[in-house]
Amino acid sequence: MNPAKTTIIGLGGSLAHVSKSRAALQRALEGSAAAGAETKLLDLRELDLPLYNPDDDKPVAAASELIESCYLADGLIWSSPLYQGTISGALKNALDWLHLLGSRDPRYLHDKVIGLISAAGGTQGLQAINTMEFAVRALRGWAVPYVVPVASAARVFEPSGRIKDESVEAQLATLGGEIVRVAEMFATDRSVHRQNECARAGEAVAAAG
Repeated sequence: MNPAKTTIIGLGGSLAHVSKSRAALQRALEGSAAAGAETKLLDLRELDLPLYNPDDDKPVAAASELIESCYLADGLIWSSPLYQGTISGALKNALDWLHLLGSRDPRYLHDKVIGLISAAGGTQGLQAINTMEFAVRALRGWAVPYVVPVASAARVFEPSGRIKDESVEAQLATLGGEIVRVAEMFATDRSVHRQNECARAGEAVAAAG
């Protein structure tokens, strides 16, 4: 990753060979790239993470890639299919591995900006979005208000996974750009905060001298 660029990590998809939620995530990442960010897709099918076990939580290579990529990112986009009214087990397992970030400073995904996408066969895509929002808060991140629950996914995607609904495609690209915009705002705020802290420290040294 180029440290001079805003970095956005996409996490999601499913274990299916052709995944609608992965296709949606890829389109959102294209929106982030168009907004000037460097992007990376963490495809749950390719990661092939073992089940998180708190009694044996030494991360394998795939889990280390997940953990470090998410921790170093400026922003993230999560995308899940809707399974039984909630997120997929594969995504939940990936989020469980992020529990290991609790020992870092700052902890977890502190001040990371996160965008949320779901792909549902029916009309209840917001159920997965709501579940992911709970996880964002638990991991101390910030979910942007703009979300993309893709309902009736069979009408939105081709069997190959290509998006055929231009309005949904535009929404996903907009989300990708919004993540970059907000992540850059957070980065600017942190930079100003550090500058102010340095200035106050310098003033305290001068006064003491």
